[in-house]
This record gives sequence, structure tokens and C-alpha cells, in this order.
Amino acid sequence: MRSLALDGCGCFPTGRHYAGIAHLLRAVTRGLVEELAHDAPWAALPIALIDVETTGKDASVDRVVEIGIVLSRDGVIVERRNWLVNPGRSIPAEASEVHKLTDDDVKDAPSFATVAAEVTAMLAGCVPAAYNAAFDKAFLTNELARAGVTLPREVEWLDPLVWARELQLGERSRALGEVAARLGIALDNAHRAKDDAEAALKVLLALGRDVRVPRTYGALVSEQRRLSLAQADERRLKWRNS
Repeated sequence: MRSLALDGCGCFPTGRHYAGIAHLLRAVTRGLVEELAHDAPWAALPIALIDVETTGKDASVDRVVEIGIVLSRDGVIVERRNWLVNPGRSIPAEASEVHKLTDDDVKDAPSFATVAAEVTAMLAGCVPAAYNAAFDKAFLTNELARAGVTLPREVEWLDPLVWARELQLGERSRALGEVAARLGIALDNAHRAKDDAEAALKVLLALGRDVRVPRTYGALVSEQRRLSLAQADERRLKWRNS
């Protein structure tokens, strides 16, 4: 049972599953999409890579101005969607400098509440993912809450940034564009939601081919959680010593 707790593989060392305790094996890994098998190859599952562009960095007060979602199944991109969103407030100049969206670009766009049903429909049954997932998850969760919609908060989002930090350890920059370039992935229109989402999804799939990355969904989530906590501790230690 020790290997179960460490690997989140959902099986005994023989690889055999025991139906009578399947519910206990499932419980070893928290944060999975309920209807997806914990022992399935994660790259084969439906993955929804989400990217948002915003009026600022504070999800409690700033708003989404663009959202892009790119879906993959069996490791192949199958759908791309993008929504411009009227945030109901002026876009600050410093935010426009990043994503190049202005008030004129979104003045005739729908509110987030108007597109919320389309967004959630695209996410249904998928493993959510985002590059630097805490940022996008916070914004999406808050915008959906304002629209009266609640995401399953316990579901773990896959985060290519966590894996880039681990697998490209010797590199100074882990910015999406630079990580993508090192993997031979093009990102020609950086800081636009759909383009960033597609590049980030390709990065996730490319990094996932590394032998150090777990192959099954449950094991991937467990290992990502461990790495994320270790990386956060390392950043706190560097901050204290700086």
C-alpha cells in the first residue's frame, strides 16, 4: 500500500485492480474530475486549457477582457474558442500594453455573464488546465461567481508552468513564450487568450512526453501537487534570503 500513497497509480504493484476496493483506490488522489478514470493516460483525456486577459492582476477587483479555451483529446487539439468580454470598466493603459486590447476593442463585446454558459459548456467533462493556473483559475472562478455559476473548487488544474520549472530547471526564464520556444512551439501572438492557450496546451503535451512525468491522471495530479508545494517553499526561502 506504500506505493499507492506515493504514486497515486490506483493499482497494486502487480498492476491489477480490485473492484471491491476501487472506491478506496480512487480516494488516494484528490482533485480529479469525477467522471474521468484516475488510472487513464492523462494525455488521452479531454483537456481544456484556459487563458484569460484582464484589466489587472487582482482577481478580486479586476475583470476579464478576453478568454480563450483550447481543447485536446488523445493528445490532439480538437477545438478552439475565444471570447472578447466587456469588463464594464475602463481598461488601464498598463494592462493594454500587455494584451493590446483597448476600450474600443471591447465596447460592443458581451458581458462575461452573457458568455458564461458557453464557457462552462466547453469545460464540462474536461480536465481544466492553465499556465500559472492560480491566476486564471482565480479570475475565471470570480467571474463565474458574479454570473451565479460555481466551478468545482476541489478539481486540480493542470499547470504546465509547474512542469516547466521542474523539467527546465537550469533555465532562468519560465515565461510561456520562452518555454514554448525551447520546445520548438510557435507563439506568434503572445498575450492574446486563444493563442496563449494553444501554446500552453502544446507545452503541456510536449513536457508530458518526458519520462519523468507520470503517465496516469491520478499520478500526474499527485506529483504536480507535490512539486507545486516544493517550488513554493523554495521561492519563499529565496525571498527571505534576498
